[in-house]
Amino acid sequence: MNPLPTSDPGWSRRHFLNRLGGGFGATALAGLLARETAAAAPSAFPALPVFAPKVRRVIQLFMNGGASPMDTFDYKPELTRRHGELLGPAEKPEGQTGVSGAVMKSPFEFKQHGQSGRWVSSVFPHQAKWVDEMAFLMAMNSKTNVHGPASYMMNTGFLLPGFPCFGSWVSYGLGSLSDNLPDFIVLPDSRGLPYNQKGNFSAGFLPARHQGTLIQAGSPRPVPDLFPPDKFTFATGDSDAKARDLLQKMNRHHLVTHPGDSRLEARIAAGELAAKMQLSAPEAFDLNKESEATRTSYGLGQAVTDDFGRRCLLARRLIERGTRFVQVWSGPQGAINNWDNHGNIQTELPPIAASVDQPIGALLGDLKQRGLLEDTLVVWTTEFGRTPFAQGSLGRDHNGGSFVTWLAGAGVQPGVSYGESDEFGGKAMTGITQCYDLHATLLHLMGVDHEKLTFRTSGVDRRLTDVHGHVIREILA
Repeated sequence: MNPLPTSDPGWSRRHFLNRLGGGFGATALAGLLARETAAAAPSAFPALPVFAPKVRRVIQLFMNGGASPMDTFDYKPELTRRHGELLGPAEKPEGQTGVSGAVMKSPFEFKQHGQSGRWVSSVFPHQAKWVDEMAFLMAMNSKTNVHGPASYMMNTGFLLPGFPCFGSWVSYGLGSLSDNLPDFIVLPDSRGLPYNQKGNFSAGFLPARHQGTLIQAGSPRPVPDLFPPDKFTFATGDSDAKARDLLQKMNRHHLVTHPGDSRLEARIAAGELAAKMQLSAPEAFDLNKESEATRTSYGLGQAVTDDFGRRCLLARRLIERGTRFVQVWSGPQGAINNWDNHGNIQTELPPIAASVDQPIGALLGDLKQRGLLEDTLVVWTTEFGRTPFAQGSLGRDHNGGSFVTWLAGAGVQPGVSYGESDEFGGKAMTGITQCYDLHATLLHLMGVDHEKLTFRTSGVDRRLTDVHGHVIREILA
């Protein structure tokens, strides 16, 4: 046997384990990589959580395109009183797609709901029933009103690509609750990926194994290539073993030429997880295991709600089985079928709102009934809001000035709100919060000090909240 290199103990151990041969060496290697790295460089893995967490799992519901606050949760009677007046800026603001028109009232009726008296638009009759379980951030603000940078900001804390998203930071800092399901799962809209495509789910400069795992909930094969297609009859146990042997030879060569490349570790870990998911995934993804009443409550079988409802139900099943963070997207990128209502708010908002409303109400009810809200947090948000002024005659343009986020579940006060926008709903005025504050609060609820969760890259200790962020204690239980 050739002597093993000794210049890099970590490399030598990987090389040795790979030489054990077959798939079993790789399986053992994947389980040891994190422990080995932590022992060699403990500063790379902070001792987390730093205090008792109230939240173990998070489901994020992301409304892609910029959900209009003044047509959903931010009731503004002044829009009705000043409807038709030309009060907007004379020149087109940067990031808007057109010049500002007249003040436009919401075409939807608002009513107060629950003991908290929260005003909710008629487009959300199901979510309105749960306002006493929700904590509202009424003055969220973005640095931009351009979809791509705003979506990066809400997911990664930065306007530019290349930074890890929230789910990746959570996976890196807190690790797994389950050995047979990914830590971070993304359930995109069946019609396509959101703005930035997979950049919203990226691990950035963190080890590649912490990137989001995309699951196509409506596909007969939600996890691509987990099992060989039926037409490949040669894909037997023996052929799989030969494939693993060849893969290990390729891995060994890659380690020699690219020491320290986290992508190889990610591939090895993914291979190990895939082997376990061959046993766990078919059961976890089989929604037929649920009762007919449960599937009906989520809107499965109804054309309007089936896709989002299916993914909400799957999100519950995944967090129930140990996935730590699940992100459910509503709407693809583009000019239609999302929350980017430029043309006509009266006709464009109701269909997308109806597609998510019943499933979200069912998700909250299901989580509460099962006791999962005791340690699970549901977060509803979007990348920015929309203008109180008309675009054209009936649409609303991009607006980073103010938008709404709500949280429900573990660790938050039910039925409270924090912050307020101006009289038109166009600009955050008091209690202003940004993505940094939301992320700091979520990490706090998971037992993590956002200033201590760091990763050194290019000579800089980076963190999710950059140099910003404060915990929004006004909404905490």
